[in-house]
Amino acid sequence: MVENRRLDAFSLAALMMSAHYGLGFILGTAEKSLTLGMASSLYAVCLGLGTIAILGLAKFYWTKVEPMWTLLGSYYGTGSKILVGLMSWVSLIGIAAAQLISGAFILKIFGAPVLASMVVLALCFTIISLLPVEKASWLFRVVLLLNFLALLYGLLALHGLPVYGYAPLEFIRSLKLVNPPNLVGISLCTILWVLIGMKYQQFIVQARDLRSLYQGCILAAILLLLLAFLPSSIVLAAETAGILPDGIDGKETLPFILSWIGGGTDKPLGILLLMSLLIPAFGVGSSILRVQSKTIFDFNILPVSKFYQLLVPVVNALLSLVVALKGGEIVNRMVSFYAAYIATVLVPFVIYLLAEYNCYKLAKISGNLSLTLGSISASFVLVLTLIEPRFAVLGSVELTIMVIGVVFGVLGLLVGEVIEKYFTGDRVEEV
Repeated sequence: MVENRRLDAFSLAALMMSAHYGLGFILGTAEKSLTLGMASSLYAVCLGLGTIAILGLAKFYWTKVEPMWTLLGSYYGTGSKILVGLMSWVSLIGIAAAQLISGAFILKIFGAPVLASMVVLALCFTIISLLPVEKASWLFRVVLLLNFLALLYGLLALHGLPVYGYAPLEFIRSLKLVNPPNLVGISLCTILWVLIGMKYQQFIVQARDLRSLYQGCILAAILLLLLAFLPSSIVLAAETAGILPDGIDGKETLPFILSWIGGGTDKPLGILLLMSLLIPAFGVGSSILRVQSKTIFDFNILPVSKFYQLLVPVVNALLSLVVALKGGEIVNRMVSFYAAYIATVLVPFVIYLLAEYNCYKLAKISGNLSLTLGSISASFVLVLTLIEPRFAVLGSVELTIMVIGVVFGVLGLLVGEVIEKYFTGDRVEEV
């Protein structure tokens, strides 16, 4: 990877921005606009804030090169590497489900039933993920650019520039509309996901030098913060213009607005604007299935054969489909899966950093127990809240998952220290 360090600041910023600017970002933000106003941009704003925060770890990732599961695996052992990789795989299920939900509600504007659309989209994602299209990933980035232009056109057509101009101040005022547990849960999970979720790491390690790295991160953060208020501004401008029908589902608002601006779903412009929303879902959804399959095969969990090369993406797609069929708000659905990964990795990663910088040494058994208890508890609460959201005892699904997982992670840490001190005496070696 070191020999591929060719990205300048602008190229790095573009790749980092494209990693998060997708349908979850766009439709997930627009979905909540009618009830939360500009505060619906919370998730998108936190992605920008997380990109600023990652400046603190950017040099570390750039120097170490290896992803989280390899770093922790080399420190705690192969079992921990597989466990972190599996939780990373789990976190991607929520993102794939968001693409299915978003795509289905875009197709709903054309009159297609939501359930059938999700099934067809899951099948399409699976088929595309099996095709050798890695080198065509640039095409999906071009489509995302067209998507941005379509949204900008929509904002201008609705005379929404004043709404966008006042968006940052209105965002701060509107935060009081967000349930406090959701405010804390979405903010913490999203920012921590950016920091340790490894979605940026693949691009950070390709930065040409540290100057380009820092400039790229700052530029990406600025772009994400500028884009954060675009979907909400369009929906609020449309609401002011009175074009939204009564009782419209939040997930339909942005597709409906673009179809209205384009003259309807039977007009070329309307179809083009809607396709600018839909097509990125195929790129993001299929690439997630491909990454999930690669993760499974890289850890030698299953043999690499034609049968399993077909079975694994099918299973991945089915899991995403099951989650999508449960419904729920797009942002909360994604962030709940982020929370399970964060709850698993946060405490062991902090232990690793303390040892790496010679601040404090803890027993390796402590990190392993923290990983194990954190992943089991977080996964259990994730499944439980998917089945019945009322089990979110802290008032927010994502906050409940993260807090319970971290608490059990800390408990594993303490138990490991007791075992090391009184039963084994095997201290962590100097690094």
